[in-house]
Amino acid sequence: MSDEPSPRALTEQVLGAEQDERRRIALFLHDGPVQSLAGVALMLDAALDFMRRGSTEQAGEVLEKAMFRTRLTIGELRDLSFNLEPVVLRDHGFATAVNALAQDRGIEHGISFEIDVAAAESLGERSQAALYQIVREAFEGAIRRGPPKTFAVHIATAGDGLEVTISDDAPGERRKRSIEVLEERARTLHAALSVDQADHGTTMRLLLPTYAVSE
Repeated sequence: MSDEPSPRALTEQVLGAEQDERRRIALFLHDGPVQSLAGVALMLDAALDFMRRGSTEQAGEVLEKAMFRTRLTIGELRDLSFNLEPVVLRDHGFATAVNALAQDRGIEHGISFEIDVAAAESLGERSQAALYQIVREAFEGAIRRGPPKTFAVHIATAGDGLEVTISDDAPGERRKRSIEVLEERARTLHAALSVDQADHGTTMRLLLPTYAVSE
């Protein structure tokens, strides 16, 4: 008897993961950029009021604050766009995208990283995008918990499939939901995810079966 999930089960898993992703994006937009832009609108109203009363110096100070917040919001939206569909992944492949992510976030937080992911180039475009999101989520989770001093991603062939190992030396995750998010993403790849947590770090392993690799 085959251990592979039925087409209906796979469809339900994918739809469930997509719904959760939409929910996370909606919450991010509401709690981040939308609130920030609402604050900018209030600042602009205040600056306009100062200008009408002839208080140009005060108006200028408020406008400077509004510009600063606007730039931060632009950065948040740019990051969201990159995370949803990183151009480097589409144009240059999985290995280049993961290395770019590691260098960008690693330099920002002083993290040493070890990336060996060339085997993932055998994946189809959708599977590469899904796996990239798992790596990104794991990296961001490690930064929230630490940040870590080291972060590593290794992908190797395992039979006809792929084995993905993601490790860091940040304190272990205490929030169950963070692991559930990764499990949801792993299900879109039909991958088995195991997580080994300890005070000195976390190691995640994904085993992608043959039918996921040969997308």
